[in-house]
Amino acid sequence: MAALSLQVVQFRQPQNLLLHGRHGRPRNYIVCRIAEPTGKPAPLGQKTKYTDGFFEKAFMTLFARKMEKFAAPVNAGTQENEKGWFEHDYESFVDVSKRVMQGRNRIQQQQVVREVLLSMLPPGAPEQFRKLFPPTKWAAEFNAALTVPFFQWLVGPSEVVEVEVNGVRQRSGVHIKKCRYLENSGCVGMCANMCKIPTQDFFTKEFGLPLTMTPNFEDMSCEMVYGQVPPAFEEDPVSKQPCLADICSLANRNNSVCPKLQA
Repeated sequence: MAALSLQVVQFRQPQNLLLHGRHGRPRNYIVCRIAEPTGKPAPLGQKTKYTDGFFEKAFMTLFARKMEKFAAPVNAGTQENEKGWFEHDYESFVDVSKRVMQGRNRIQQQQVVREVLLSMLPPGAPEQFRKLFPPTKWAAEFNAALTVPFFQWLVGPSEVVEVEVNGVRQRSGVHIKKCRYLENSGCVGMCANMCKIPTQDFFTKEFGLPLTMTPNFEDMSCEMVYGQVPPAFEEDPVSKQPCLADICSLANRNNSVCPKLQA
């Protein structure tokens, strides 16, 4: 699930952002980074390893706690103690997302995400956003630039790319190289109902800045285009996407479309 955050992320970290542990060795508490030897996302079929810092775990906990209010109980026989601050990891964050989906249809799942996102913002924030960022080329490019560092903990590495919106070339696109949320959930329905559609709707309807997200289920990348009005669900290719049968443990090979995409 995508959301606005105040996370601090740098690609080149100044010395004053490092905290020193025992023996004077610097420790990184605030930057999410890939822990793979290559420094790049793992090949398709493998989960990318990340090193999450202080702020990443704080946001995972914050979002998980917000969503826990809507989540189904943990399965009987499974002991789950309430986690404290900074104790949530990405796996437990995704697990809460899965439990939010239980017993809810597609529309209800998306409504939960909207409520969670609104609860993260101060009163009147959407109205202020509309004033600060009217739907202009500058606003679209500015938000694309912010997405790369602020969303890294949620979706993994990304980069700003040039796109065409209404016949105008602009740098308001974001290419997510391999979505962390999709590769950890392995679920088309979670991608669509807990991230893509509610994020599009939130920016387009609440903030007044159109956003279209186009996931690629073959390589798990995703394209975000600020300034581009998203299509209706029925016209969106994601509405016809089958389960990721080789990844999703709940996949139904007999259905041509992921059951979680049904209203």
